[in-house]
Amino acid sequence: MAQDGVSRRHFFYGSLLAGAVPAAGFGSVPSLRALGYKPFYDKLNVAAIGCGGQGGAILNDAARTENIVALCDVDEARAAANFQKFGKQPKYKDFRVMLEKEGKNIDACTIGIPDFMHATVALACMQHGKHVYVEKPLTRTPWEARFLLEAAAKYKVATQMGNQGFSHECTRVAAEIVWSGAIGDVTEAHISTTPGTHPTGMQQQPPETAVPGTLDWQAWLGAATMRAYSPYYTPYNWRGFLDFGTGQIGNWATHTAGPVHIALQLGAPTSLERVSVVGASSITYPDRATVRLDFPARGGMPPVKVFYHDGSHSTDPDLYHVPGMDNETILPPTSNLTDKGRPMGGRGGAGGGGRGRGAAPPSAAPAAPAVPAVRQGNGGPGVPVFGEPVGPPLPGILTGNGAVFIGTKGIMATRDRGEGVHLLPAARWADYVLPPQLLTRSPGHMLDWVRACKGGDPGCSDFSITAPYAEWLALVAIALHVPGKLDWDSKLQRFTNSAEANKFVKPVFQKGWELKL
Repeated sequence: MAQDGVSRRHFFYGSLLAGAVPAAGFGSVPSLRALGYKPFYDKLNVAAIGCGGQGGAILNDAARTENIVALCDVDEARAAANFQKFGKQPKYKDFRVMLEKEGKNIDACTIGIPDFMHATVALACMQHGKHVYVEKPLTRTPWEARFLLEAAAKYKVATQMGNQGFSHECTRVAAEIVWSGAIGDVTEAHISTTPGTHPTGMQQQPPETAVPGTLDWQAWLGAATMRAYSPYYTPYNWRGFLDFGTGQIGNWATHTAGPVHIALQLGAPTSLERVSVVGASSITYPDRATVRLDFPARGGMPPVKVFYHDGSHSTDPDLYHVPGMDNETILPPTSNLTDKGRPMGGRGGAGGGGRGRGAAPPSAAPAAPAVPAVRQGNGGPGVPVFGEPVGPPLPGILTGNGAVFIGTKGIMATRDRGEGVHLLPAARWADYVLPPQLLTRSPGHMLDWVRACKGGDPGCSDFSITAPYAEWLALVAIALHVPGKLDWDSKLQRFTNSAEANKFVKPVFQKGWELKL
């Protein structure tokens, strides 16, 4: 699409990505103050729900500019470092108790906890009138994503999903390259993630052990069905289990699919199909798989087929060979726009991706697959590491965390959260002049949300943008374990040809934990 043919929708979308400062300053309008917004010079009072791992990372990112007034975590050991760092602030294990007791002192909440409790906790915060920053992948199921979209509209609070790549420079440049027409019409895209370090392909339930004294197991389970504790669940490996997490969808695809979603203006797919799988399981996500999604035409953009390659690595026979690029390195280097004189703005504010301590599994537990001694999972020391080691990149083949756009006039690739972008072959990128900026740049993912909390424009990952994105990613999580082509009716939010797939659209809540607006 030619640059002068960029639709008005692109400019509207760009305004949502802007987070521009109101002319008179944040909170300058009386009506905004009445809604709970603050003047820009006032600090927000922020409470953190989830204080270890990534929850701790976003807590500390908020603390760079705002006041931290309360902390909540079900695991004292996981949260120990930040409980000590913020020693004077009140501490809680139950977020409901914290909201009731500290609510009058709280403006906003960061939520960095397992996927299956995101919607439950976010709703409670919004119902108390609190702005929310919710870690990726926003929700575990598509129903919850739609629900949070409606909740945010009803309670009129500032929202942000913690997919920090939406604030990265390369993500925005990638969209501008596509919209400039440099690679023509994009009719196919491929999204890739590395193997996870959480359990995959398990054929039996994990071993039961005694609950650590520092962990409130019932509070950790929250709305989920009660079950015996296993160290295979906490503090990190929960993400591999269907009942708790979204596997690499929530761990990495939420990042790598970001440039594809923004640049191609994706809405809801009409169908999904798992085209290959290794290590299928009814308990966890598979060892690796490929899912095809079909999206209809969007404005001036043609229909596009998107392939998600889950857990791809160098020994996978289904690796995607990028056409005509046999001798090229597919994913770009990190921060490669600096070579073109473009500053790398938009500090994401992401931490170590969930690092922390956990109990080692008991000796009676099944051993994790053999991996090199240097390989370490994101759970931290003592947490079992699963998955296959990531091999070196192969010329001409998409491996690692990234995405490839196949256009009628060329090919573009992005990497990781949006830390790199280039055209292929490398010779074309060397001579390529970047298009003019259409999207305003981010001050940082956390600051983008803070501005919105104080009356600025919606953040770049406001739920109005990221809930539909999270919804189709959650559909991919369903397709990973339900075979066959799945036809999706977005309006009715159901699969029209699979009763089995429909079982996973909405969670089963324990009595008393149902979500209601």
